[in-house]
This record gives sequence, C-alpha cells and structure tokens, in this order.
Amino acid sequence: MRTYPLRESDLLVTLFTRAEGKVKGVARAAKKSKRRFGGALEPLTLVRVYYDDREGQELARIDSCDILDSPLSHELDYARVAALEHVAELLDELLPEREVNDAVFRLTHAVLRSLQSGPIWMPLTYFQLWLVRLVGFLPELSECVVCGSSLEGHRAFYHALVDGVMCPQHKRLASSELSPESRALAERMFCAPVESFAACTSASGVGSRPGEEIPHPTKRRLDGAPANADLRKFLVRIVERHLEKKLVTATMLEKLATSN
Repeated sequence: MRTYPLRESDLLVTLFTRAEGKVKGVARAAKKSKRRFGGALEPLTLVRVYYDDREGQELARIDSCDILDSPLSHELDYARVAALEHVAELLDELLPEREVNDAVFRLTHAVLRSLQSGPIWMPLTYFQLWLVRLVGFLPELSECVVCGSSLEGHRAFYHALVDGVMCPQHKRLASSELSPESRALAERMFCAPVESFAACTSASGVGSRPGEEIPHPTKRRLDGAPANADLRKFLVRIVERHLEKKLVTATMLEKLATSN
C-alpha cells in the first residue's frame, strides 16, 4: 500500500495481504535491487511477496516480490493517481495490523480493476461505501437517527458531528443533504458488483442502473465528471469522524471534483 524511506537504501513497506491482513516489513536495499523488487513496491501493485517473520521483531523481513498486476502497466493521469492514493490511505488508516479481512481484500481487488480505465468516481464511491460498511461505521440510511422515522420518500440530512442521517425536523444547523438518488444508489451498490456500475457515468445514467434514467437537477455529467458527490462527502465525513483527523487524499479529490 505504501512505502517510506528507511536508512540509506531500505524501505519500510506496508502490505495488505489476503492471508494475514495488513503487514509491515522492511525491504533491505530495495532502492538498489531492481532484480528483487523492480517496480513491485509501487502503491497498490498486486504482488506475490516473500517475507519472514522473526520472533520478537515487530517488522517482517521482505525478501522479494513478483509482480502480478501493476497500475504502472495501465494509463495513468492525475485523477487516477489521486484515486489510487485514496484507496491506499483508507486501507492504511482503517485496517488494523495482522487482522485477516478477505472481504476487504476482494473488494479492493475488484475496485482496482475498475479503476484501470474510465471515470474514477463510481468505483471510488463503491469502494468508500463498502469499506465503511465492512469496518462497521455505516449508519442506517433509511431512518432518522434522532426519532427513528422512515426517510423513504423524504429528504435526509447529515452533520459532521452526528453518527447517522436525520429527517428535516431534527436536522442540525449547517447540515448537508444526502439526496434520495444517492441513498438509492447505495442500496443498489449493496446488491451488485462494482463492474455493473461501469456504464453509469453519463449525464442521464450516473446513479442509476445501466440503461435506467434518474433525473437529478444538480448533475453536470456529460464526461463522467463527479456525480453523487454528496454520498462520497457523507462517507468521508464518517471516516474522518472516527479517525478524528482529515484524510489527505479526500482534499485532493475534492479539489479535482470541483475543477471538472
């Protein structure tokens, strides 16, 4: 997921493994050894990694890596790099060390494939939504957290200091609205793989099933530009509230979205 310089030629590496969850280790002479590592330690590269755990040592010793798939083998632009960095930051911040989570691993693998081409926003929304749900942070979206009334067919609001959504009667000052279209999109995302949303990137199709139109007066989407931004903002606020700090990559993506 990430690498950090360690001494003259070593790297401190954070891996997300299927068998052992998040693992931190040291890749000796990684800056010099192209034969053992090459581009295998680039962020979000899928690799087969060989490492040793030594008794009494917190960090594993990473011996070598074989590249299975790399973001560098596909076309990259600033938006895609920002999206990949966001995925890496969320995983690094939300996953505890050495805790196996096959569901998150499979989610990440599927979303990274979807991020190889096309607009980034739908795969990112899918990843944020499912990750927040899998780590147990996602509140109920169909009822008011204050009074418990159903929000079906009604407006819903969220606030940075509230763990849930609220009806118009109980919303706080400076609350933001979570649109019915975004709430409906979330429900559909819970029922379908990320690949099924690849076609949902046009002006009429964002936030809908492929081929189904859902009008939304605030969408500006002829080129795959950001749609359902309120859902992504809502999910980021949930994560930041639990982490008690800002996500660096969320700011990057917000600036990117407003520039489109």
